[in-house]
Amino acid sequence: MSTPPFPDQRTAVVTGAGSPRGIGRALAARLAREGWAVAVMDLDEGAVADVAAGIAEAGGRALGVGVDVSDPASVDAAAARVEAELPPVVGLANIAGISSPTAFFDTTPQEWDRVMAVNARGVFLATQRFGRGMADRGLGRVVSISSVSAQRGGGTFSKSAYSASKGAVVSLMRAVARELSPLGVTANCVSPGPVDTDIMGGPLDDERRADMAAAGLVGRVGTVDDVAALMAFLLGPDAGNITGATYDVNGGLHMS
Repeated sequence: MSTPPFPDQRTAVVTGAGSPRGIGRALAARLAREGWAVAVMDLDEGAVADVAAGIAEAGGRALGVGVDVSDPASVDAAAARVEAELPPVVGLANIAGISSPTAFFDTTPQEWDRVMAVNARGVFLATQRFGRGMADRGLGRVVSISSVSAQRGGGTFSKSAYSASKGAVVSLMRAVARELSPLGVTANCVSPGPVDTDIMGGPLDDERRADMAAAGLVGRVGTVDDVAALMAFLLGPDAGNITGATYDVNGGLHMS
């Protein structure tokens, strides 16, 4: 099956883009520099408005949209606004997520449900909503954030609920790849190790940074740009034959 050429006017949706030190913000800025219109989404509407304004000031095109990725009505309303105000959506980056550093025996059903709602259900809802338009047009890229915690059962900051939710993301992207790739929509995962973002419970101090760096093979923790660079490639025109894959960006931590 041949897919349509990448359009010059195209939109990438980036969820979880509000955090000042987050992967989503770094990816949105990179995509804008590469010629994408970018819909930046987050529960914090004010934060994504600031992100969009910064992209516009740098000469790019962006729209900030508040969304609760765990709520179908909120996702649908956000998507409708993106579709009305920006070019067709070709890329979706599922980055919105929350941590859960609670030990297994201390994890309540309420915390379990909250983590799964954002980290797994949110990926499902956004991918289903935006994936329909991609499939109709015969062209799309979905890239979702998993975690080395899904492979190692935690061991960085978050524990059981988070690890399970990120494992669900890997399985979901493989299933989406199987169903949607024949329709022109690829689906892949990126699995970071420790990155100095707020999902690690706040900025890493020197001691935590050194401990996490020592656990891997390359001797440092990751940066948001390490992850954003790979995600931007997987969203782009040269990644059309890559689907159902999970890429480790964790300095070898998954095998150390």
